[in-house]
Amino acid sequence: MEKESDNPRPMISPYVFTVLLLGFGLWCLWDGWLAADTGMSEAALILNRVVGVGLTLWAAWDFYKLQKKASAKRERSPSSSSSDQT
Repeated sequence: MEKESDNPRPMISPYVFTVLLLGFGLWCLWDGWLAADTGMSEAALILNRVVGVGLTLWAAWDFYKLQKKASAKRERSPSSSSSDQT
């Protein structure tokens, strides 16, 4: 019987949520402005437009925060070349 520590669980990418937000936001933008569905009510069109803009902006903000966190993590990690010189 194998130990659980021998096979660590795979980590999910932190960008999955951002990609899902962006995808749904772009779909809402397409459905609100570019779709030629004349049977859709005016309230649904407005909702798709507002939600599309909101989700797209949220995805951009989330991507910015992830990039900022990744660059801070790279700066904190000690480089092997600087420790060899001391």
